[in-house]
Amino acid sequence: MRYDLLLQSMVPGTPFDSARVEALLEARGAKVLPSGGRLWQLESGRVEVHPLREGGQWVATEVRVPLSDRTDLVREAVSQVTRLATEAEVRAFDPQLGRALSAMDEAAVAGQYERTARYASEMLGVAEAMPMPTQTESQGFQPTSRFFFGAIGFFVLLYLLMNWMSGQLGG
Repeated sequence: MRYDLLLQSMVPGTPFDSARVEALLEARGAKVLPSGGRLWQLESGRVEVHPLREGGQWVATEVRVPLSDRTDLVREAVSQVTRLATEAEVRAFDPQLGRALSAMDEAAVAGQYERTARYASEMLGVAEAMPMPTQTESQGFQPTSRFFFGAIGFFVLLYLLMNWMSGQLGG
């Protein structure tokens, strides 16, 4: 699971200048992956950068931030991606928020990133996204167990009382 950011043309529907983005990524030390795309090492971790194609045409560049329980990497990615977008004269876009990004959107993206990581952890069982809470040791019986044992105790006492009373009446 991952959180995606996009680099796309300033005006939707116009051609995307992928060569400029690729040159800037290379200048920033992003290494080419054998599977295509690039691996971009940031201070807080690694992100993958891949072309996004529609109908065989390169329409955007996708920055894939792996999900984690910390927001350091996504905050740095937003900062770096918006800076790169300014230099490449393209726009940074967050599909999860549905809007173009600026460096000031770091907190909003981090909040959405946390919600996405929590969802992936809780609903999809992606442990690396957000550590699952450990079960704490419970003290004593749970309420349903208490009721069950209480009911058994009540019926045992009722049985003993009935036996004693029938012995008293019969004897």
